[in-house]
Amino acid sequence: MLKKFENLPLRDGVGIIVINNDNKIFVAKRIDNPKNYWQMPQGGVDSGENYYQAALRELEEETSIKNIEFVKEIEGYISYELPDYLLGIIWKGKFKGQKQKWFIVKFLGNDSEININTKKPEFFKWKWIDVGQLTDVVVHFKLEVYKKLQHEIKNVFNIS
Repeated sequence: MLKKFENLPLRDGVGIIVINNDNKIFVAKRIDNPKNYWQMPQGGVDSGENYYQAALRELEEETSIKNIEFVKEIEGYISYELPDYLLGIIWKGKFKGQKQKWFIVKFLGNDSEININTKKPEFFKWKWIDVGQLTDVVVHFKLEVYKKLQHEIKNVFNIS
């Protein structure tokens, strides 16, 4: 990490794992990174907002998904730090990474409910993938986060 950024705090964030009836995971491709990287919905926590409410807000803002059922809050926080080339750029340079609280929800709706062409779109493409593919599609600096999440999902849904 570049010395001038090492004292920056981690941003409080949330992430939400959306799993459908076929035990597939929702992922989307970010507009600001058109390479072949996919991620699950995630975002920041507003002042005074609880983590689960923030996760639901982010999910709806990014995907229009509302028709879900709470499954599990993943214990603790999962953190990552930005690579040097993104430090000072993302989040107006105020943070060196994120400390995230993650939730698992079951998607109860139809795919037609999913709309990533929102007021402030973050994604330009989405799909359902097998849990085993999560670590194959994620950007390198979030790999350890996704490995932990993949393990949690497999345990919760008894997927090998």
